[in-house]
Amino acid sequence: MQARKVEMQHIDRKALYTDLEARIHYLHSFLDFGSADIEHLAAGAKYIKVLIPAVTNIVYRKLLQYDITARAFYTRSTALEGDGTHGAGALPPLDEDAPQIRHRKRFLRAYLAALCTDPAEMSFWAYLDKVGMMHVGLGRAHPLHVEYVHVGMTLALIQDVLTEALLGHPRLSMARKVGLIKALGKVLWIQNDLFAKWYVRDGEEYTDGVDYAPALADKEGYLHGKKVLHDEDLDGGEEGGGGGGDDDDAGTVKGEENDGEKTEAQEAAAAAATRKPGAVPAGVCPFAGMSETMGGLSVSPAATVGEHK
Repeated sequence: MQARKVEMQHIDRKALYTDLEARIHYLHSFLDFGSADIEHLAAGAKYIKVLIPAVTNIVYRKLLQYDITARAFYTRSTALEGDGTHGAGALPPLDEDAPQIRHRKRFLRAYLAALCTDPAEMSFWAYLDKVGMMHVGLGRAHPLHVEYVHVGMTLALIQDVLTEALLGHPRLSMARKVGLIKALGKVLWIQNDLFAKWYVRDGEEYTDGVDYAPALADKEGYLHGKKVLHDEDLDGGEEGGGGGGDDDDAGTVKGEENDGEKTEAQEAAAAAATRKPGAVPAGVCPFAGMSETMGGLSVSPAATVGEHK
């Protein structure tokens, strides 16, 4: 049997580190990410959106489970111990419903919703790249440093929870499930690369001396002055809350102030007043088959958004 000849493509190594569009094109080509994946993401966005509040709660519950990840909410760094007042290794427990954590949850909800917006546009990938940059102390007026091990595990957790939930959807056909899960997995792995590129030293001979100061002009949720994250369709209203859309200060624990946000009771009352009849409350997963990591989050199969095709 004659061996199949593979046509080799040339990839410019320098471009991978200096031209984001070239890097994205290479990643798309390697993963065979194309129009079919984009169609699956567009068609499946409504299913993912219903899951987002529950996924967000799971992620933050996990982050607050370990002192090394929780400390970022005090010190803006997973490498610094203590919060300046309690000393090293003595951080007080942080409630997942604390105003600062609710503020951060809004951004994660909006970010997850954005994953299914328009991956055909380069601006989509440019923002994912900016998300990576913002975790290594760049692109913020008040730097944030989250070590890569925690970033990678958080992405893995998000993928794991979404995969199980979508596989357990009672009305989606297996073909639809497979297509959506594969497409979403490709996006998350590209996001993983766009995180890793800011941590590793590969290609540094091409990037030394690059000025990232212009990125400071944008607040979180914005790209080149344009708002790219929206949270109005999820619980909690606009993602900025009392912080005006900029997380630089509001996402860090500062005593007992609430950064101008509504109280938990006020938010719950507002959400209940605007919720459509039969809609699933925020933080409740409508799909059967979710893992025990859901904790106290209940399941309501009857409220599932679904179709079988």
